[in-house]
Amino acid sequence: MKKGVLIINFYFINHFPSMVMDLLAIFVIGVLAYRIYKKQEEEPKKWKAFIVIIIGLFSFSITMPGFDAFVKIPILPLGVWILYFIYRNKVEKWVMYRRFAWLGFIANFIFLAAAFLSYPLQNALYPENELSTYMASVKEAEIVSTHPSAEKQQLDKKSLKSQMNTMRKDSIPSEEWYYNTVVNVEPEDRKERFPYQLTGTETKWGSGTSAVIYVEVDGKGLLVWTPTKQMYYRADSSILKGGK
Repeated sequence: MKKGVLIINFYFINHFPSMVMDLLAIFVIGVLAYRIYKKQEEEPKKWKAFIVIIIGLFSFSITMPGFDAFVKIPILPLGVWILYFIYRNKVEKWVMYRRFAWLGFIANFIFLAAAFLSYPLQNALYPENELSTYMASVKEAEIVSTHPSAEKQQLDKKSLKSQMNTMRKDSIPSEEWYYNTVVNVEPEDRKERFPYQLTGTETKWGSGTSAVIYVEVDGKGLLVWTPTKQMYYRADSSILKGGK
């Protein structure tokens, strides 16, 4: 069990689905806070109510894996206890602010729900198997040799642009590649299968993802490395000038 820091997960600034859902969560919390505020017989100071909600966010939590990430589940309302201790001798003040304190704790679950809802939105806007998610723009693209066995090649940007939307995702025959590159080849004749890196590309705006893209020696294959997976795409013709 972890002692509580804020349960709110602030995602990458450029992760559009999380930004949308977090703003929606803040709106819901704001509406609930306004309703609590208006129901008070004696209206509390707005800035104090805001601070109470923020303190109420603190909690004991447990961390669990989910959706290729770790999710914090709030368990005990640490912030509410802190506020109760502060107002323990001021009953009227505690009665006035306790609902805001509990709203702060409940806000953890609202943000948690928003985080879960961002996943279907992510999949709808940025399909994880589509190359365009990881290579949306190639205006500044170029290739860089990453292995001594790489021949001098230039990127055929026209070919790359024309095939960006037609490259097909294929399985990664890692065992076959290993045997054809290492086991069945003499040490002095071994060559890197992906000796080039494609740089200067941009991922789709708002996807919040990053990717390193390697180009196969024949110029027809792209190996996309993300923080969580590897994907392999094939083109019909080479994207290298002089490629086969």
